[in-house]
Amino acid sequence: MQRRTLMAATAALCLAAPIFSAIAEEAVPAPKLDPNNTVYLDLPYGRVVIRLRPDLAPKHVERIKLLCHEHFYDGTPFHRVIDGFMAQGGDPTGTGEGGSKYPNLQAEFSSTAHFVRGTVGAARTSEPDTANSQFFIMFAANPNLDGQYTIWGNVVSGMEFVDKIKRGAEGSGTVDGPDKIVKMRLASDAS
Repeated sequence: MQRRTLMAATAALCLAAPIFSAIAEEAVPAPKLDPNNTVYLDLPYGRVVIRLRPDLAPKHVERIKLLCHEHFYDGTPFHRVIDGFMAQGGDPTGTGEGGSKYPNLQAEFSSTAHFVRGTVGAARTSEPDTANSQFFIMFAANPNLDGQYTIWGNVVSGMEFVDKIKRGAEGSGTVDGPDKIVKMRLASDAS
């Protein structure tokens, strides 16, 4: 199985020339959160609240909800973390090659949403229709990903905890002794 990662060229570009730091982040108004479309991502550092975007990626959101109901993400590592770029998790094997028992999803690319700080996207191989369970959270804007990866959510609070996720090796982003998700639930299911 191919490794489910973002394009190496994009990562290299982000590491080699931090030109995207000058791009202004999009202001996201504080929406009223629907508990059925809100995920609580509990990290060792605190709770991250993610607003799901069924308007952009209904099939991906449905999958995330299913996996949250099944407690699939609990204890899974952030196996690939590139400073100034993104933190990738959602692989139960921790290798970047794993996924859920469900079939891969077709891409749901958007022309209206953008990869800015706090955007949550679906990780995949170089083939567009290979997203399964893995996801990434953006540390900074990267317009090169727009229209190339599926956006299924955005962080509305707790980004300071995402910022604390242990970074990986320079170049590959592979993390030795990675931080793990404590638990990940829909707000409607959270206790």
